[in-house]
Amino acid sequence: MFDFVREHTRLALGFMLLLIIPSFIFFGVQGYSRFTDGSNTTVAKVDGQGITRNEWDDAHKRYVDQVRGQSPGIDAALIDTPALRRDTLDGLIRDRVLLAAANHLQLYPTVNRMARLFDSDPQFAGLRGPDGKLNRELLAMQGMSPELFDQRLRQDLATRQVLAGVTQTAPVPALAASAALDAYFQRREVQVQRFEPAAYRAKVSPGDAEVEAYYKANEAQFKAPEQATIDYVVLDLETLAKGIAVSDVELRKAYDEGIAKYTVPEERRASHILIKAEKDAPAAERAKAKAKALALLAEVRKNPAVFAELARKNSDDPGSAAKGGDLDFFGRGAMVKPFEDTVFKLKTGEISDLVETDFGFHVMTLTAVRGGQSKPFDAVRSEIDAELRKAQAQRRWAENAEMFTNTVYEQSDSLKPVIDKLKLEQQTATVMRNAPAAAKGPLASAKFLDAVFGTDSLRNKRNTDALEVGPNQLIAAHVTQHQPARVLPFSDVKDAARERVIDIQAAQLARKDGEARAAALRGNPAEGLPNTLTVSRSNAQGLPRTLLDALMRADAGKLPAVLGLDLPGQGYVVMRLTQVLPRENPPGADESMRAQYTQAWAAAEADAYLAALKQRYKVEIKSAAEAPADAASAAR
Repeated sequence: MFDFVREHTRLALGFMLLLIIPSFIFFGVQGYSRFTDGSNTTVAKVDGQGITRNEWDDAHKRYVDQVRGQSPGIDAALIDTPALRRDTLDGLIRDRVLLAAANHLQLYPTVNRMARLFDSDPQFAGLRGPDGKLNRELLAMQGMSPELFDQRLRQDLATRQVLAGVTQTAPVPALAASAALDAYFQRREVQVQRFEPAAYRAKVSPGDAEVEAYYKANEAQFKAPEQATIDYVVLDLETLAKGIAVSDVELRKAYDEGIAKYTVPEERRASHILIKAEKDAPAAERAKAKAKALALLAEVRKNPAVFAELARKNSDDPGSAAKGGDLDFFGRGAMVKPFEDTVFKLKTGEISDLVETDFGFHVMTLTAVRGGQSKPFDAVRSEIDAELRKAQAQRRWAENAEMFTNTVYEQSDSLKPVIDKLKLEQQTATVMRNAPAAAKGPLASAKFLDAVFGTDSLRNKRNTDALEVGPNQLIAAHVTQHQPARVLPFSDVKDAARERVIDIQAAQLARKDGEARAAALRGNPAEGLPNTLTVSRSNAQGLPRTLLDALMRADAGKLPAVLGLDLPGQGYVVMRLTQVLPRENPPGADESMRAQYTQAWAAAEADAYLAALKQRYKVEIKSAAEAPADAASAAR
C-alpha cells in the first residue's frame, strides 16, 4: 500500500487537501484557543477572539502563493488588490464563526467516531499505511504530525456539521422549483417594432434661440474640465540605457561567453528497425531477437535501398514502421542514451552497428542533419548591445534614482537641473485631474495626477516629488499653466448644443409615434408587428435587459398583451406578447435543473444562517481593517 501512496503522492495529498484543509485554507489553524497572540493590531473579532493584521497578511500571502503556483505567469497586482484582501478577511471571519459555532454546539466528533471514519471511509485509503494506520511518513512530507492531522480533521468535520443541517435539509417543493425554473427558462413569443431617434433626425431643425436656451439651461454639460499644462521628465531603465555606450571588446566578449545562446541546436533525422526484446525478457528470447536484428543489419548493409521496405515488414516500432522506420528530426535528450549516442556519431547515409537498448535491438541509419550552426556576431550584435546596456542601466538604477529624487526636490523651481545632470528629455503634456479611460503610461497614474494638481505644484509653482509610477520608473513634473474648470462660451459649443437638441427632439418624435402605435394595437389586438422573436431569460435574442425584464414580467393572463417602453438614447419600443411556450429542455434536463436549483437554494439558506451566526457570535470589523497594511506588499 505504501508503494502505491509513494507513486501517487499527488493523489494522496489531494485527498488531504480535499478532506481536511478547505475550511482552513485562509489560515493555519493551531486550535481555537490560540487564535490571538495579542502581538498585532486587531482587524476583526469573532466571539471575543481577535484576528490580527499579521494573521490576515499571512493568510493573504498564502492565497497569493497558491494562485501563483497554479498560474505562474499571473500579474501579482491582479491578485493583491484591496478587494481580494477583503475577501481573504471575510474568509477568516467565516471560518472563525464556524469554529465558534462548533465549539458552542459541541459538534466535535468523538475519538471512536474518528477512528471508525478513518478505518472505513474509502476516501482515506490513500492516507493509510500498510498496517492500516495513519501513514506518518506521508504526513511528515507535509510538515504535519499525527496530532496536528487529528486536530485539523476533527475541526473540519465539526465545522462542516454547523452548516450541514441547513444545506442538507433545504426544503424545495417540486412546485416551487418548477415555478422558479419557469421564471428563467419559460419562452415567450413576442412581436417587436422599434422607433429609433436616428430615423427622425432629418425631421427636426431647431432654431438658434432653441439651441441657446438649451445651452443656458444645461451649462453643466458644456464645462471644460480643470487642466494643467506641464513639463515632465521620466527616469526609467530604457532612458538610462540610451546614455550607455558599450565597447566592441565588451560586445565580442559577451558573444563568446554566450555562444550557446546564439547557436541553433543540432537536430538529426534517422530511420530505424526495432526488433523488440524487453530488458527483463528471458535470455533465449533476447538472443533470438538479436539474431534476427543481425540478419537485417547484414541485409541493409548489402543493399541500403531496401531499408524502408525491411522496416515496414519487420520493425516492432508501430509509430515508425509504417513510415519505413523514419523518426523525423529530433535533438539531444529525445531518445534513450545508447540510441542517441549512436545517431549523433553517424555520418549522413551511414548505417550503424547493432544498438541494444532496454526496448530491444536497433538497426539504424542517419538520413539528415540540420542546425548546430552559430549565428554570426554581426547578426546578433544589436541584440547583445541592448542586453548589456540594459544590464548596466539596472546596476546604475539605484544611484541615478536617488540623484533624480534629490534634485527635483532640492531645486524645485525648475526641472532643468535634473535634465542637465542626468541627460533626460523634457516632455510636455496637458493633463486633467482624472485620466481618460484610454490613457496609458505614467500620465495615467492617479498618484502622479494628484501631485500635479496639489497645492505645492499649482500655488507654489514647485516641482512635484519624484513619484514611482511603475517598476524602475520615476516621474516628476512642473506646472507651466493651470486652467480651472469653466463653462465654455456658447460660440465655442454651439454646434455640440445643436446636436444635443436634435437628439432630444428626434427622441420625442420617436416616442410620440411609438406611443401612438401601441395605442392602435391595444384598440385592434388582431393587428401584428413586423418582427417576431421567441425569447427567454436564458436566450434574450439580443433584447436589452430592460425590454426582456418587462416582457417576462408582463401579465400573460390575457393575450395578446401590448407593451410600450421608452429606452433613453435608443428610442421607443413596442412589443406585442402573443403566446407563452413551455420550457424547451433536453430529455432528463428537468431533474438536473431541479437538483441545481436545490443546491442554489441550500447555498442561500446557508448564507442566511451564516449571517445569523455572525450576529450571534458578535462579529466586529475594526477600522484597522480599512487601513492599508504595511505588510501587504510582502504578499507580492
